[in-house]
Amino acid sequence: MKPRLHIQPFSLRNSRLRFMQLPLSPNPLCLRCRRQQLRFLSNRQLADDSRWVSVVDNPPQIVRTGKKHGPGLIILALIPITAFLLGTWQVQRLDWKTKLIAKFEDRLVQPPLPLPPRIDPNVISEFDYRRVCVKGHLRHDQEMLIGPRMHDGEEGFLVVTPLERGGGESTVLVNRGWIPKKMRNQNDRLLGLPEDDVVVEGLLREPFKKNMFTPENRPKEGRFYFPDVLEMAALTGSQPVWIEETMVPDLVNAFDRKSKGIPIGRPPQVHLRNNHAQYIFTCRSVGRGLSSLTMFC
Repeated sequence: MKPRLHIQPFSLRNSRLRFMQLPLSPNPLCLRCRRQQLRFLSNRQLADDSRWVSVVDNPPQIVRTGKKHGPGLIILALIPITAFLLGTWQVQRLDWKTKLIAKFEDRLVQPPLPLPPRIDPNVISEFDYRRVCVKGHLRHDQEMLIGPRMHDGEEGFLVVTPLERGGGESTVLVNRGWIPKKMRNQNDRLLGLPEDDVVVEGLLREPFKKNMFTPENRPKEGRFYFPDVLEMAALTGSQPVWIEETMVPDLVNAFDRKSKGIPIGRPPQVHLRNNHAQYIFTCRSVGRGLSSLTMFC
């Protein structure tokens, strides 16, 4: 029976141990060779092993474990969609507001329109920001002050006075302009209370809408915080027609009127806020940012 050969597999660790267990020879040359071999074996790097794989060659992959997407991630994914829809809606609003402002500015350049004897309140919206001219007598005994209102950093009031046109024509409400708070009493501004007939040129405006933060008017106490056209017309026996007196912006004239208590009229301009372009940029930016964030979740 032939003897069996036992071949022990080669192992770097075993070879190093066996090599270190060999008796050292007194020959200096052999000792130096052995030291070099030991230094070589002890300084070997991981890359010298054929089984070692670099991170660059085989990068790690992120694997999701545990639960699936929860409701938070679903809500986060719906926000960019909502922002995109809001941005699209703001594009439509921008187009609508731009055309509306252009229509009102076109009415400002047209000559003043004389008012008919009786005015249909239902058609005032079709003549909003239309320049009109009206003549009559101001009823100072029915004057109403709306305020407080700020003008160039100073507190004051808007003077609203009914205008009787006479000859069977209806009475309308005229917003004459702003006066300072110290001129609230009529005795302090007699120059601003003309007794003769006057000609008022201004803008025909449709009734305003009150917001939820404005307090209610107190007609019995003479306190008005909001131009409620219907309420003021019923209080003075006028038609619900609102005319805002206009004047050419002039700093010297404005200071002179202010010192004498004569109301300062508004300039003939369209005051409509148009911030829809900013809203579009905000909605689209939020949508893109959250879309990028959702991709990494």
